[in-house]
Amino acid sequence: MAGDIGEGMAEIATGALAARAVEPERGEMSPGATGHTQESACLNCGTPLAGPHCHNCGQRAHVHRTLRAFFHDLLHGVLHFEGKTWRTLPLLVWQPGKLTREYIDGRRASYVSPIALFLFVVFLSFAVFSLVGGSQAFAPDISGLDQVRSAYATNEKQLAELREDRERNLDDPADLAEIDERIAELEDDQRGLRMVIGGVGTEFETNFREGFEQNPLPEGNAITAAWEKAAANPQLTIYKLQTNAYKFSWMLIPLSVPFVWLLFPFSRRFKGYDHTVFTTYSIAFMVALAAVSSLLFYFGMPGIGGLLLFYAPYHMYRQIRGAYGTSRFGALWRMLALSLFAWIAITFFFMAIGWMAGY
Repeated sequence: MAGDIGEGMAEIATGALAARAVEPERGEMSPGATGHTQESACLNCGTPLAGPHCHNCGQRAHVHRTLRAFFHDLLHGVLHFEGKTWRTLPLLVWQPGKLTREYIDGRRASYVSPIALFLFVVFLSFAVFSLVGGSQAFAPDISGLDQVRSAYATNEKQLAELREDRERNLDDPADLAEIDERIAELEDDQRGLRMVIGGVGTEFETNFREGFEQNPLPEGNAITAAWEKAAANPQLTIYKLQTNAYKFSWMLIPLSVPFVWLLFPFSRRFKGYDHTVFTTYSIAFMVALAAVSSLLFYFGMPGIGGLLLFYAPYHMYRQIRGAYGTSRFGALWRMLALSLFAWIAITFFFMAIGWMAGY
């Protein structure tokens, strides 16, 4: 297991090594009062130990059996909470090209692997998205809806009265112009109120279906069938897309790699592995950026959240230039192309998860 085991563990390990040097056989294979063991052979495969790790199977020589060690393993296993995380994240944010190139070239001991970082970021980010939105983001907001409907009905009465007045004042140009202006204002208000009423609650689903019925797709193809199924229950459709986006987020990697390859087609220097590492680190950062921006929007800082999103293209530029060693112009045009490719890959991704969700 990579990583540190904490300050207390280091002190206890030092004592254990000293005890083993004095009496190497004493207490072997059994825990002491502190919950730690002092082994001369690997507890996993039985190979005699010649260092802090078994040279046969790789297991640590020192086995800890304390609650503190258990919770350290929990943090390490679930959150990958160790020193290399703090070395990887700053580079991912500001020097992604250096991080990508060093990992590809084999300098990996100090960094979290691309796929581990990707899974870690996706796990936390979808927790953030659930916090700031979740299923409530698509629940109907009916607060104030009765007031909106009441205002709409009042405006309708006023419009009817104004139209009657207009008929009675056809011979008076001044009054007619004033009435027409008032009618135009009320009709404009009514359009806005209709959008509010039509977009809330079950009326949204009704309008969704009515829109499909008025503009049907050609019959006899899979797209039509999927569209009809989505139109029948829009809220369920959105929920399924949310759920499957989390489960199948890894699909973004194989969907994106071919587009990155197109930036360096038939290159003898850069292989598929290079593009995969580049893609995985890049997607991990973009997902994290979206999560941070969502939090800022949620806590009432939309300006900062919006500005952060503008960093995404610059991050692509820096990663391309650092990872592939291109010129400024070469990185710039590839960044523009990659920005377009990213949206195409996202479209394919949602089409794929829609298909897997049964649409």
